[in-house]
Amino acid sequence: MEFKDIATVTGKGGLFKVLKPTRTGVILESMDEAKTKLIAGMNTRVSLLDEISIYTHGKEGSVPLKDVMQKIHKEFNNDPGVDGKSSPDELKAFLKFILPDYDEERVYVSDIKKLVVWYGTLLRYTPELLTEEKKEVKKKKTKKAETEKKSKPRKGDSEE
Repeated sequence: MEFKDIATVTGKGGLFKVLKPTRTGVILESMDEAKTKLIAGMNTRVSLLDEISIYTHGKEGSVPLKDVMQKIHKEFNNDPGVDGKSSPDELKAFLKFILPDYDEERVYVSDIKKLVVWYGTLLRYTPELLTEEKKEVKKKKTKKAETEKKSKPRKGDSEE
């Protein structure tokens, strides 16, 4: 599973796994114990986690949610120390630690709460997403090594 396979729906709490598209929308399954299925029609606003980013003052103007989640996991592992019920000051301090240049005017406390709740959900149901970057690096190194093996001339091959 990847970040592009997980969605959030406006007006519905939590995260949803994208099961499959339909003619008029998409079938989603809640990422909780209930595993409730939902058909999101064309009038429903569905955002894939892969498309979400957090505003910053940096050159790019934002940082992808995937990068932020992986950084939280790298720094705090299984316990970020805050949850959706933490005080606004604690939540702001938490995000400031993770993303020092986040735009405090455009990123609201409610956004930080969602970030923390979503992190907990991903940690519980799809922890492999939070460490996937390491796997991608290993795959790239393996492919590079294979390419180098293929491109090296073997003994007996003549160079013309």
